[in-house]
Amino acid sequence: MTELSTSPRVAVVTGGARGIGLAIGHWFLAHGYNVALLDIDGVTLDQTVADLAQPERVLGVHCDVSNSSQVDAAAKAVVERFGQVDALVNNAGVAVFKPALDISFEEWRAVLGTNLDGAFLCTQAFGKLMVERGRGAVVNIASISGLRASTLRVAYGTSKAALIHLTKQYAVELGNAGVRVNVIAPGPVETEMAKLVHSTAIRSDYYDTIPLGRYGTTEEMANAVGFLCSDEASFINGQVLAVDGGFDAAGVGLPTLRRGGKPAS
Repeated sequence: MTELSTSPRVAVVTGGARGIGLAIGHWFLAHGYNVALLDIDGVTLDQTVADLAQPERVLGVHCDVSNSSQVDAAAKAVVERFGQVDALVNNAGVAVFKPALDISFEEWRAVLGTNLDGAFLCTQAFGKLMVERGRGAVVNIASISGLRASTLRVAYGTSKAALIHLTKQYAVELGNAGVRVNVIAPGPVETEMAKLVHSTAIRSDYYDTIPLGRYGTTEEMANAVGFLCSDEASFINGQVLAVDGGFDAAGVGLPTLRRGGKPAS
């Protein structure tokens, strides 16, 4: 039986100190949730929590999501503070962009440890809390790289593809207990990290390939996540939503033809 509560809903966001995770935190706060932000970067997390200036509604927890004992401690801290969990967003992620044969096993494990193991550990810990109450939503943050292969992403792309399937596995089982599990696959997003690592040439290529002709915003990612966690998405479970401006739909594409140019005779 679903437990009804008049207390504010509670959302847990991993990798919540900056970027997409922070935008998701803002969405939940704007929609009346109390929010727990988990992040391995304690300094940035502490500053983020201070900047939000809502100590009664925001909890920052220093946590390496690839470490099971730290995840268990984080779950305990959230319950002690807020008493329940209604939504979990597995956003924490890392990447190593190297040619496939240059990636070391240590680098491979580091990427899989955060991107895949972290989502597993957090869903095990926080998912149990939602199952006990008979309601809740989990949204995983994958990537367009989990839907289509590309260069320099053997570890990152594989971790995100595995995360998409992990989502479906949880959706099948947790759905029986009233907990929905979905995943979004962002295309390129305008974050501080993207500004640092995407050269002018790379950005131009993305603009040419994405039908909407631009990067997504962190707010657009947060809106998609928020919808999937909301009651408006109450019958959506086990789904992958590409939030990518049409990038996946375009396939490889020929930008010149897509823009209306004529093929050479």
